[in-house]
Order: sequence, then structure tokens, then C-alpha cells
Amino acid sequence: MKSDRLLSVLLLLQTRGTVPATELAERLDVSVRTIYRDVEALSAAGVPVYAERGRYGGIALLPGFRTDVTGLTADEARALFVFTADDAHAALGLDAALGSALRKVMAALPAPHRPAAEQTSRRILVDPARWTIGPRAAVDVAELHEAVLADVRLRLRYRHSGADAPCDYTVDPYGLVVKAGVWYLVADLDGAPRLFRADRIHPAEATGDPVRRRAGAELAQVWETLRTGVEQRPSAVRLRVRVHRPRLELFRRLNAGVLTGEPQADAARPGEEPGQWLLAELAVSEAGWARSLLAFGPAVEVLDPPEARTLLAEVAAQVVALYADGD
Repeated sequence: MKSDRLLSVLLLLQTRGTVPATELAERLDVSVRTIYRDVEALSAAGVPVYAERGRYGGIALLPGFRTDVTGLTADEARALFVFTADDAHAALGLDAALGSALRKVMAALPAPHRPAAEQTSRRILVDPARWTIGPRAAVDVAELHEAVLADVRLRLRYRHSGADAPCDYTVDPYGLVVKAGVWYLVADLDGAPRLFRADRIHPAEATGDPVRRRAGAELAQVWETLRTGVEQRPSAVRLRVRVHRPRLELFRRLNAGVLTGEPQADAARPGEEPGQWLLAELAVSEAGWARSLLAFGPAVEVLDPPEARTLLAEVAAQVVALYADGD
């Protein structure tokens, strides 16, 4: 609608200062001619807006002009007050600032929107952390936050999973990402995108040298590349397993990321009740991954590949021997 577009133009000018007409047209998905017509409409409505010509010109408001109009719809106002139980703001040292900002937004909201926004903050809570996640190591995300905002290279001491000793790296940071309650530093290492878990970084030091990011690369774009690479990593081994139906839901939930499809009914063996066993396939990185299935005891049987069955038999024999020695 034209009224929404006029308000968007006004808010963009209020927050950005002078903005080229071409940029406004691109952001609002209209023609430059439409933008100039919108400027005329705003001016006719009493808004002190004008166009500057020339190489560094654009559309601007007279200095000092402000409007208290937020332009928020009822749903937009409610969306701002959906609180999260994750400690992301606290980790960045911004929890007090968030509270202050939300109080200011609440005061600026149109009166009809305030009750719904306030009720939303009391009735809706988003907790992105997983139930099964264990205690996390302490991490000073605020320090990393300050470092990435400084736009300088970082010197890291990083401990890789399973490594005996940490490694030293000098990286070019794009920013921080929190996923399921875990913080990651997204950075280039020797010009290639890399992901570093923040709780494995100790310490991180700003070098003072300007950051050397790849031209045109932004945090969201680099994160998407890294995330896709992790989620679509090719699997070297396919495990074929039998699952006892009473444990199926737990099995499905814990292995959702590696299941290749919905488990299918398996024929009953002698002495088994029909319909109680299902066949499933898991795409995993190596045969040793099958060790995690021992937690299901006799409710999950690995059928293939043979090396996975041999490995589980050896581990199970070691467990039996361990407890037999206790007699």
C-alpha cells in the first residue's frame, strides 16, 4: 500500500540521513519515478523532505526533523516482545540495554497495541537450547563481541575436539552466531571460511591490524555456506538397523539428523511378536559411530555393515568382562 511505502521512506530517511533515490527504489521494490512521486506526497503532507542532485546527492529530511511515528502494526509490536530464555544478550553484555530498549519501544507504541505486546511478553517464551545438552564451558562472548566490532584481525588459541594441544591461528572475523545456545565465531583463515566454537577459544586477542575480509562477503552469507557444509557433509557409512517399536520414538528423536527415511516394518523372527520390529537406515561418518547405539541395549540391533557388528560385539564383550571382574 502507498501509505505503508510512504512511512517506510520516512523511517529510512530518519535513520539513514541522505539516501540515493535508486537505493530507496531497490529496497522498496518500486521505480525511481515512484520514489520521487512519494517524496512529493510527503512534502505536500508537511514533511520537510527534499532531493539533492549530484554525485553524492539523494533524498533527505531537513536537519533536526524527527517523527514519533513508529509505523508498527499490532503483529509487529507483539513480535518485538517475544522473549527468549537464551542468555545471548547477557553473554554480550547487552541484557540491561535490551530491557531499556524494550521499555522505550513500549512507551512509543500506539496505545491500542500496548496490552497485546505486554501480554505476549508474559505468555510466550522461546528457549532454543536442547534438552539433552550438557553443561557448557564458561566463555567470555562479550570479549569476542568487542573484538569483532573493532574490525581487526584476531589471534586465537583454539582447542579442536579430541586434540591433545591447542592450535594458534590468526583469523579475519565476520561476526558471532549463536545456534541452539552454542556461540560460534565465523571467520576467514587464510582466505577460507572457518567456524570456531567460542567455548574452545582461549584466549582471543585483537592484533590491531585491519581485518582482511573477502570482497562482498557478509556474515549471513558466510554462515549459510558453513552451515550448509556441516549439514550436507557426505556420509561414508550406511548403518542398517532393527529397532524395537517401544523404543522407536526415542530412537527417531535422538537420530533424526542421520536417519535416511522413515523406519519400515520388518518381518518377525521366530519367537517374536509380529509388528514389533522395524528396519531403519542411518547415514553416518564412520562405523565407529554405531557405539552410540549401545545405549539402546537389545532394543536396537545393527545388521550392516559387518565391521560395525564386529565392533559392537567387541565393545559389548569388554563391558561384560568389566562387570564379571566385579563378582
